Amino acid sequence: MRRLSIARREALTDLWLAGPATTVMLLFVFVPVVIVAVLSFTDYQFGAGSFAWIGLDNYARLFGSTLGQRAIANTLTYVAIVIPLSVGFGLAVALGLHRMMAWAPWLSHTLRTIYFLPVAATLVAMSVAWQMVLHPSLGVVNQTLASLGGTPQDWLSDRGLVLYTLAAIGIWQTVGYNMVLFLAGLVAIPPELYDAADVDGAGHGWSRFSTVTWPMLGPTTLFVLVVTATNAFRVFETVATLTRGGPAFASDTLVYALYREGFVYFKAGYASAITMVFFAFLLVLTLAQFRIVEKRVHYR
Repeated sequence: MRRLSIARREALTDLWLAGPATTVMLLFVFVPVVIVAVLSFTDYQFGAGSFAWIGLDNYARLFGSTLGQRAIANTLTYVAIVIPLSVGFGLAVALGLHRMMAWAPWLSHTLRTIYFLPVAATLVAMSVAWQMVLHPSLGVVNQTLASLGGTPQDWLSDRGLVLYTLAAIGIWQTVGYNMVLFLAGLVAIPPELYDAADVDGAGHGWSRFSTVTWPMLGPTTLFVLVVTATNAFRVFETVATLTRGGPAFASDTLVYALYREGFVYFKAGYASAITMVFFAFLLVLTLAQFRIVEKRVHYR
């Protein structure tokens, strides 16, 4: 009886500690996901008194229509550009600033602040600033190109350039955050490992990086990849502020299509199907990153 009472007491304690958080997660995370999944098989519209079950019609429309295919292709292209470049640039900047700490700490701290400013600033406000910078005739980018003998471009109006322009803005906005994460990982590497690498003849350049720095940054790199992928897939602010999916849906993405169909046209069923496809893409990419990168991670 004593053991049973202790077990019950521990169970009640666990329920008391974890119950509120679990309830909140169920109400605000899992239940909405289930509702969205159910609505994706209907033709429900916001404000309608009834709806009909249409099975996979919403998904067939998304994958079968030109606009749906373009939104998916644009999103995957954006992700394929932003993830490797923002992670690579973030690591390169972190390595440079970390080395700079040895001979110019004040400059290193100043540059850290400058690189992190795009992360701290409101992305909508930054998008408005980018709209001015990239203006076809008054923008500083085209004026600089013209002064150098180049040809000014319609960065946000050219169907062939707009998606790459948005990707460049996304990289600019993400590098500072990745830099901070990589700097934290670099500071946590024990100096003794570099001393051992010196003894083994791998104390400089690429050999030092490949044998000590990169392996020890494994957990940090995995986290950076997951966070960067999540942010890249849910790109919305720059699209909504700068292009609204145009021109001719050349910069349309899954999240913006979700917003347009759900909150402009009030097609809740179709928007729910887009949400589930977005969630599936993000889940598959995250699991793939864990499966591939996790094998190369050295935890300490």
